[in-house]
Amino acid sequence: MSPKQQRGEATADLLLDAALRVYVAEGEGGFTVGAVTRASGVSLGSLYHHFGSIDNLAAALTHRWLSRLLSDLVMSLQSARTARTGIRALVRTYLAFIQDHRDAALLLHSSMADRYSMAQGKELRDAQEARLSGFAQWIQPRVEAGELAPLPLPLIESLALGPVVGVARRWLSGIEDVDLDEAARILPDRIWRSLAP
Repeated sequence: MSPKQQRGEATADLLLDAALRVYVAEGEGGFTVGAVTRASGVSLGSLYHHFGSIDNLAAALTHRWLSRLLSDLVMSLQSARTARTGIRALVRTYLAFIQDHRDAALLLHSSMADRYSMAQGKELRDAQEARLSGFAQWIQPRVEAGELAPLPLPLIESLALGPVVGVARRWLSGIEDVDLDEAARILPDRIWRSLAP
């Protein structure tokens, strides 16, 4: 990578890091070009050069953190020896990510991210296909071996992650009745019951 490309990448990273800080501090209403350029120290022209618009910056930020979350989830599955331990690893990894990256999790579970994923659903799925294929590659042999219920992949994903996403959203909203450590102990077995053959 040339020095110019390295500088460009560093500038884009500065903008993405600042964008997350602005989103967390100001919310969606305060997520503006001016707020991001002030927080990053990067010029307006550079923001438009790298991202084209504030919406594209928000999309890139969402994509950045979703990619990290999906990578962590797929990596957790790769070390699992059974379907049941894989489900446990998936749940615990997701909840650990939420605790470790609370700011990014707030973005990923926001209405802004929901709108982006609905509007850009096909493009987002295509961009994540390589990571999601790791999930599918882990699941398919276990379905074929009879370790998991013979359900379509989207239903397995929903049964495995739906309850975890619900708990994460509740915890991120500040409701005090959710303990993520307790959820990490209880949810894997409950989810396993819905996916067991």
